[in-house]
Amino acid sequence: MSGGAAGSERPEERQRFPAPGKSLPILALRQNGLLQALTWGAGQTAGTEISEELRRAQEEWEAVEEIQSGLGVTSASAAPLISFNEALQYFQTADLSECRKKVQATVRRQGLAALVHFLFGPPRLQPQLQGERELALAMAQCGLDDNESVHMRILQTIYKKLTCSRLGCPRYGAHWEELGFQGADPGTDLRGTGMLGLMQMLYFVMDSQTLPLAQEIFKLSQHETQYFPFCIMSVNITRIVIQALREERLSRECNHRQQVIAVLNDLYAAAFLQLYRVWKWQHKTIADSGFLLKELESSTKKKPKQLLKSLQAYMKRSPAADGLQQPSPPSASGEAINFTGVCDLQVELEGEARLI
Repeated sequence: MSGGAAGSERPEERQRFPAPGKSLPILALRQNGLLQALTWGAGQTAGTEISEELRRAQEEWEAVEEIQSGLGVTSASAAPLISFNEALQYFQTADLSECRKKVQATVRRQGLAALVHFLFGPPRLQPQLQGERELALAMAQCGLDDNESVHMRILQTIYKKLTCSRLGCPRYGAHWEELGFQGADPGTDLRGTGMLGLMQMLYFVMDSQTLPLAQEIFKLSQHETQYFPFCIMSVNITRIVIQALREERLSRECNHRQQVIAVLNDLYAAAFLQLYRVWKWQHKTIADSGFLLKELESSTKKKPKQLLKSLQAYMKRSPAADGLQQPSPPSASGEAINFTGVCDLQVELEGEARLI
């Protein structure tokens, strides 16, 4: 800044920007619009004095990520995002022996049910895929561990991607309720799904194709009248997918693709997409959740291929455009996945069909 420019500095500018050597508090930065300038003004020309303040502001803003929330110096809130593949590699090499002991790979059938399943049921999963299925089920038995940095990074990544925030958050707090957990500790809501529940959320928000869908669903979950707990709904869908795997409903698709976890993730996304469409266009509310989940469970088990085809069709067009369209018409087979509303169905809900 030239001397003439400095001499013509207006009083309001001197009040807005303190003298060199003084730092601006974060709140003042927001009020002064400097944080926006950090984002928007990367290519803009500014005076020396303002640029210096911007530099200091950026340093102070980035230092917020280093503020610890009771997690110690190596807080996961300041750690980089973790991809699904990186997290999966961790579980592939981790000692899950205790979790594997709890795994019941398939549903046990006896008598006539066993005979009918043997004669008319789906094919068995091929031997080379058994290990991958056991890994998925072992993850479902693995609880959230504060001492495992990968677990914490998974949690922080989900938070950052859903909220579009650069900053992490405390391990415990009301902010988790805003994402759709029941309380201040997400770990208490993973009953029946364990870390697989968080892994499927991670896949949903870290895959470039499914992220727009995840954000649209999260936006709907914040609706004034159609709100629902996003993360609790996600955990319920993971529970449905796990049950379909245990009942060998997915063996044909897994054998065809020679994959298990990828099939589980795609079916999870497909089921969430179906629930989103019905919830949005049929104007469902939280009062309908139990019935919708019950029917979604039935459709996921009986027609997984149809759900997966619906997801593929969604991926082939713009997710933004899809959000403006009503649910797809019946498939070529003539069968549609229909959901009955709370006023249309009078049944006693089973415990597993309730929103946990």
